[in-house]
Parts: sequence; structure tokens; C-alpha cells
Amino acid sequence: MAMEAAAAGLAMQSRAVGVVGAGSRSGAVGGDRRARAGSLRIGGPAGGAALRARGAKPVAPLCCVKTSRGHQSLHNSVDEALLLKRKAEQVLFGLNGRCIYLVGMMGSGKSTVGKILAEVLGYSYFDSDSLVEQAVGMPSVAQIFKVHSEAFFRDNESSVLRDLSSMQRLVVATGGGAVIRPVNWSYMKKGLSIMLDVPLDALAKRIAQVGTASRPLLDQPSADPYTAAFAKLSLLAEQRGDAYANADVRVSLEEIAAKQGHGDVSQLNPTDIAIEALQKIQNFVNEHSMASGPFEDL
Repeated sequence: MAMEAAAAGLAMQSRAVGVVGAGSRSGAVGGDRRARAGSLRIGGPAGGAALRARGAKPVAPLCCVKTSRGHQSLHNSVDEALLLKRKAEQVLFGLNGRCIYLVGMMGSGKSTVGKILAEVLGYSYFDSDSLVEQAVGMPSVAQIFKVHSEAFFRDNESSVLRDLSSMQRLVVATGGGAVIRPVNWSYMKKGLSIMLDVPLDALAKRIAQVGTASRPLLDQPSADPYTAAFAKLSLLAEQRGDAYANADVRVSLEEIAAKQGHGDVSQLNPTDIAIEALQKIQNFVNEHSMASGPFEDL
């Protein structure tokens, strides 16, 4: 009964995160004392800017909202949450405290899925873009690009990832372009990297709905936001495709949707994606443990 009760709470939290996509970001949530997130100090080239990232605060319990499906909807959510929790318990030993880095195109749901993974694994969650904003002392990535430059942002992004890589038990949602610098991969390879692979059409629809003001590489005047977003995303995907392929694990939303009989990835919820990510992590850890010995030796 205790597990079911915990699962019910987790189900409500996971559902409340909303549709995977571009949402508000936070520097750190979730909680694990051993992560020592409170002692993280991040400095970048920006005039010696430094940040003390405060550690994890527990996610507040959320009230259950009644839906048209009523009790059946809650029952299904609890089942999903139980499966999510069991998957997390199965991968924890193999992870051995290694950090998880989520990579993928902008709007792919890294922050949303990352928070769920951190919650069920007992890890702390960090968003690298938010940490750069705090380190530089500016409210948004878009403003950093405008006032300084993309190169300036990338320098600070690398500094953030370097500092995070010295820690354990973190889930880190990276910016869409973090993969383009080889040095960033040297940091992320100290943990385990997961690429969230979302069809460009779905990404363009999401981004067109929420706007591009917070995404400097997409923020261009256009009478048709979807067409403009799709064109730019296609170019970025072509430029970054080989870099994304460096990820240890690939989670394809199209494959998840097909397995569940959905014709559109927009019908997936964040819990579906988190469960698949945990399964892929478990497969990766098992394969490398058998081939190369303990995962911690990789």
C-alpha cells in the first residue's frame, strides 16, 4: 500500500508537468543530499561571474484534478507511476551515482522529462541554460546572445558543464546546442547521455504555439511561425545530427508512439517518455556491464 500511495503522488506530479515541450526552466529541483548541489560553484569567463547553485527542494505535492475519465484516469496514472518507480529502482545500482545528461533539439522536452527522472531516481535536477543565466547575471539566453554573442554563451555553457561533471547523482537538461563543442562531450561522457529524438514537425508545432522569443536561434520575424520554425530546425538538425549521435542512449518518440498505437507523438505524456528512457538506460548499463565489467569502470 505504501508503494501505491507513493505512486499516486508521483502520478499526479508527473501528469501536472504537462505536455512535453518548452516550459519554464529552473536551475535546480528534486532532491538528494549526496549530490551536494548546494556546494556547486560555477564561474565563467564573464568577468569572473560565479554562481552558488542552491540544492534541491522537494517537489510540492499536487492536488488531483478530476477529469472526464474520472477514477479510470487516476488508476492508469498510478499504474504508470508504479512502473516508472520500478524501472528507476532497477537502474539505480547500475548507474552507481553517475549523472544523466539529456540532449536534443530545443523544445524536445528535456526539462520536463529530466524533472521526472530526477524525482524517481532521487537525483537533483539542473538546467544548464538556467545556470548560465545565473552565472552571467542575465534573465534569458536570448538576452545573452543579444548583449554578448553566441560564442560568449557557449563558453559559459562549457564552464557550467565542466563544474556539473565533477558531481554525482544529477539529471542535467542541456541546451539544444551544447552538443556542438567536443569539450562538452568530454564532460558529459563522465555520466550517461540520453538524446530525446522528436520529429521536426512536432517540434515546429510546439515552438510555433509558445513563441520563439526565448529561443534566439529561432526568433526571426515571420508571417508563418510554423514554417519558419520548421525551416530553421531542419537546418540545425542537419548541422548537429552527428553530434547528437554521440549520445549513449536514444529515445525516439516516434517509436514510443508506434508501440502504443498512437499516430502522433503529441498523444504521448511525459511519463511514457521517462519510462522508455529508464528502459534504455537499463539496457545500456546491462550491455556495458557484461561487455566491459562494472559500469563505473567505463
